[in-house]
Amino acid sequence: MQGYKVLLVEDEPHFRDVVRDFLESNGCEIVLADTCGKAEQCTRLAHPDVAILDYDLPDGNALELLPRLKGIDPGMPLILLTGHGSIDLAVEAIKLGAEQFLTKPAELPALLLMIKRTVENRRNQQKQLAEQKRFDRRDIDPFVGTSAAIRQLAETARKIVVSDTTVLIQAETGAGKGVLARWLHRNGSRAVEAFVDLNCAGLSRELLETELFGHQKGAFTGAVQNKPGLLEIAHRGTVFLDEIGDMDTLIQPKLLKVLEEKHFRRLGDVQDRGVNVRLIAATHRDLASMIRASAFREDLYFRISTIKLSIPPLRERVEDIPLLAADLLESLRVELGMSAIGLAPEATRKLQSYSWPGNIRELRNVLERAILLSGNRTLKDTDFVFDMQLTPPAQGGGVKSLEEMERDHIQSVLSMVGGRVDVAAEKLGIPRSSLYHKLKQYRVAAAAGNTE
Repeated sequence: MQGYKVLLVEDEPHFRDVVRDFLESNGCEIVLADTCGKAEQCTRLAHPDVAILDYDLPDGNALELLPRLKGIDPGMPLILLTGHGSIDLAVEAIKLGAEQFLTKPAELPALLLMIKRTVENRRNQQKQLAEQKRFDRRDIDPFVGTSAAIRQLAETARKIVVSDTTVLIQAETGAGKGVLARWLHRNGSRAVEAFVDLNCAGLSRELLETELFGHQKGAFTGAVQNKPGLLEIAHRGTVFLDEIGDMDTLIQPKLLKVLEEKHFRRLGDVQDRGVNVRLIAATHRDLASMIRASAFREDLYFRISTIKLSIPPLRERVEDIPLLAADLLESLRVELGMSAIGLAPEATRKLQSYSWPGNIRELRNVLERAILLSGNRTLKDTDFVFDMQLTPPAQGGGVKSLEEMERDHIQSVLSMVGGRVDVAAEKLGIPRSSLYHKLKQYRVAAAAGNTE
C-alpha cells in the first residue's frame, strides 16, 4: 500500500479520524476534506490516487460531488460511503462515476482492499494503454551509430534515464532532440504516464501561456470553455518543451515557479493546481549568450540544466551515416508499405560527402524523396537531390544567410508536397502555426502554393 494517496471526504470527526489512522498505519497518505468545496480544491492540488466520499456533506451530497470531481480528474477512482444505502442510490452513484459503493459502518479491512483494487486496476489500465501505444508504433533509437560522440551520449543518457531530474538537450535543428526526449520518457520511471510536447518557437506569448497553463471560461475574448493546459495533462508524466530558448521572457518566470513550487494557475482562475511533471527542455540556441543579452533568465537556465545532453550534428559523425540511413530506410519501407530498400556503395559515399545542415531530419527527407521519385529498390548516388541544391546559388556567388537558407528550404519542402502546409510542417518537424509564421515572415505563401 505504500505510496497510495487517498482523499477522505468526511465531516464526522470521529469516523474520519478512525479511517485516517487505519489507512495511515497501512502505508497510505491521507488528504482530508470535510466539504464538497474542499474536496474539489484538494483534488486539484493534491491529485489523489483515489477518493472516499461520505454521502451527506455540509454543502451538498456525493451525487452532486461525483461529476465535479470527475471533471477535474476523469481517471480518479471514487468510493462512496453512506449510512443509508439503497439499490437506487448505488445505481445512481455508479452511473455518475463511482467505482464502488459501501454502507456504513464500513469494515476497514474491506475498505483497504477496495482501495488497493481500484487503484491497481487504474494503473493496470494505464500500463496496458502505454504498452499498446508502444506496440502500435516503431520506437526510434536515438543512439544509432558507432561514433565516439553518439556512444558517449548513450552512456550519459542511460545513467540518468530513471531519475526525475530536469534535462536540457542541446542540438542543432533536425538532430533528433524530440526523439531523444521520447526515449528518456519511454525508458524512465514515468513511462506509463503522459508525454506531452510543445515547440515554443513561433508562438506568441498569449498562445504559449494558454497552451502551457490552460484557461478558465471567460478569461479572455474567445475563451468559451475551460481548457486544461499541457502541464495539467502531463501530471505524473513528462513535459517536453522544444526550443525553450524562444520562450517569451514574461512566461519564463511562470515556468520557473511551476518547477520550484509544483503548482500553477490557469489563466483567469483564482485557485492553484498542484502538478508533478518531469521537464525535458531542448534548444538549438546558445543560452549562455542569451543570458548575457537578457533574453533568457539565468535562474531558469540553472533550474533546467541540471543534466545537459548534447547531440552531435551529423557532419561530426559521418561514420554513423550508413547505419542511420539503413535504419531510416527500414522505417520508410514500413511506412510506405514497400519491400526492402538498399543503398548502392556509391550512394553511401555520396551521403557521407554532404554536410547535412538539416541533420537527421534532412537525411530522412532526402531518402524519402529518392524512394518516391526514383522508384528504385537499390538507391544510387544519382537518385539523391539535397535540400540545399534545390535552389540556385546566391547572386554573385555569395554565401547565403541562415534566413535565406531557411526560406529556401521551406519553399522546397512546400513545393515537394504540393503546397500542403500541414504535410510540410510535419516533414519540417515544426508546428503548423510556426510554419504559418515563417511563411508570413518570409512572404513566401503565394510562391509556395496552397497554404490552407
